Amino acid sequence: MKAGELGGIVRGRDFRRLYATRLTSQLTDGVFQVALAGYVFFSPERQATAGKAAAAFAVTLLPYSALGPFAGVFIDRWQRRQILVWTPVLRAMVVLVVAALVASGQDGVGFFLTVLVVLGVNRFFLSALSAALPHVVRREQLVTANAFSVTSGTVIAFVGGGAGYLLRALFGGGQDGTALILAAGAGMYLAAGAIATLLPRGLLGPYPAEAEALAGRGPGSDAPRVRDALGAVLNGLSDGARHIARQRPAALALAAISFHRFMYGIILMMTLLLCRGHFSDDADEGLATLALMLGVSGAGYFAAAIVTPPVVRRISKQAWIALLLAAAAVGMLLLGLPFSEPAWLAGAFGLGVVSQGVKLCVDTTLQETIDDAYRGRVFSVYDMLFNTTFAASAAAAATWLPSDGVAPGTVLAVVAAYGVGAVLYRTASTRDPRPVPVHD
Repeated sequence: MKAGELGGIVRGRDFRRLYATRLTSQLTDGVFQVALAGYVFFSPERQATAGKAAAAFAVTLLPYSALGPFAGVFIDRWQRRQILVWTPVLRAMVVLVVAALVASGQDGVGFFLTVLVVLGVNRFFLSALSAALPHVVRREQLVTANAFSVTSGTVIAFVGGGAGYLLRALFGGGQDGTALILAAGAGMYLAAGAIATLLPRGLLGPYPAEAEALAGRGPGSDAPRVRDALGAVLNGLSDGARHIARQRPAALALAAISFHRFMYGIILMMTLLLCRGHFSDDADEGLATLALMLGVSGAGYFAAAIVTPPVVRRISKQAWIALLLAAAAVGMLLLGLPFSEPAWLAGAFGLGVVSQGVKLCVDTTLQETIDDAYRGRVFSVYDMLFNTTFAASAAAAATWLPSDGVAPGTVLAVVAAYGVGAVLYRTASTRDPRPVPVHD
């Protein structure tokens, strides 16, 4: 990452405002997620199993991932600045409902449905951020801007996780303590929305003519009925899929990130079970170990942000993705099989580098090859794949992983899959290395 280029990006007033909105929201995400993890998986009165963990992943990820593309169509129609202002307000309101449910000791269907809304709105928010970024930086700055903003957003989420862990130690890990942490998180989401109001209303697109054209109406037409709007959503998704199909680099990038997320879901499920049943037999100590794992992984994300921009300038994004997938295979082989906490910690760092390095390359590839009028839909499809593959792999792993997470055969299978995936992606990406131009 070039210091001079980064300095030029950060000096942009509108970039700083967009960046501050991201940081505040993702810091709160970390607090929210640790509060929930502690309540659902690491409460002394609850015994976590692979099946329960997979059910939680499925309930909180799969349904809203299926609805994610619908959000993308509206991101291409509604003012993205308004999305960034109002989605944190909605999240704050729903988080307060979650807090009330936790305080009353509920963790059934209603609890998970409200969590589903919070996480679903978050993906809507993050998709809008990704679609908005090209409006506040120049195209040649996108790699560095992504590396800086996306990665530091992820790192700040880990910091938020640490803050959530400290709040848990302060307020307690029971129902009342978790409810207080969630109430604090609601206030932090409101702060993110307040920061977004500093951005000019029409800055982030889409512009009125584009939005009207996408909606299939003229400036003076009445708003379409709900049924017509849903039909427009489906038609828009079809258009977005055809647009992706015409952009080979984008299609391969989505395939690569989907494959990696499937593998990552298996590994994260193992990590959760290892922390709960192998590295420790105490719930609070297990949560502390998981927090340490996530913190080390966050350091890997930060390292990826530093090394990815200069590397891709030398060897291309496609080559870097292939190398990262191959590195994941080697790292899991050397560090996964001992099933010792120090080795698994080192592996968490390496997997953090791989995860964020691949994501940065994919984000930038999509931003470079997808027309602005389609970016919202494409990034929502991206989010759907990102989370659906993760949840599906967690659910699949739950059918065979033992309760303590120790599964040498699974580690070897992941190693083999990463190795094959690296070769297949590199072969496919070099068939036609020419970039596809974007028509703005």
